[in-house]
Amino acid sequence: MSSFLYFILPALGGYTLTSVYLLKNPHILHRRKRTAFYCTHISHRGGGGERIESTMDAFTNAVEQGTQMLEMDCRLTRDGHVVVSHDENLLRQTGQDVTISSLNLQDLPLYKERLEVTFYAGRYSNGPDRKFALLEDVFRKFPKLPVSVEIKENNKQLMEKVSDLVRCYNREEITVWASVDSTIMMECRRTNDSMPYSFTMNRGLLLLLLFYSGLLPFVPLGESLLQFYLPRIINRTYIPEESILRNKLVISLLEK
Repeated sequence: MSSFLYFILPALGGYTLTSVYLLKNPHILHRRKRTAFYCTHISHRGGGGERIESTMDAFTNAVEQGTQMLEMDCRLTRDGHVVVSHDENLLRQTGQDVTISSLNLQDLPLYKERLEVTFYAGRYSNGPDRKFALLEDVFRKFPKLPVSVEIKENNKQLMEKVSDLVRCYNREEITVWASVDSTIMMECRRTNDSMPYSFTMNRGLLLLLLFYSGLLPFVPLGESLLQFYLPRIINRTYIPEESILRNKLVISLLEK
């Protein structure tokens, strides 16, 4: 046992010191990413707690408040327009039990006059703008602002249309592919690999595992953006009592 510890303890100590040093000096093993933007403040759905989510009014307000990036989800209408919407079914947002893909752009209903804020049960947002925004209108109005486009469905046509708009408005360096699903992210990257991309859920969990095992400094990462809620300020009323995000240890580990 003593001979085993004689070898294992120095090896473990050397590994730990090397890992910590390389974590603080990643340029030794990896080339520094040259991204066209840097942001720490991202407006989720355009700051849906202040205006009706994902409307041009919400995006405009977020920019006026100094946001560094707009986050949005995109869907495809029946007649092929890319609209900004978190949900495919519009019951929550409009009160009508219809899907975006079943409607033409001109037939999309308006948002509710008062829309309950996701992650903040009991709070409602409102505003003069209740129309669904077009992704193209966002690109046209904010040509220099970074945008994160989340794709929630494995829809090749949607990905291609988003990519075409990104190229049309010369935004490949400042428009980010986002998805929680690794399979969808792979399809997004196949569609346009010139755009930066963010961590999926599985890749984010792997990132945590690599960090706490000390392996992170030795593993190259292709992602350019990590988007996550700040666990300590997220409204707990939205999170089920049994959820892992109510665990103090988990929250502490995430914030580190």
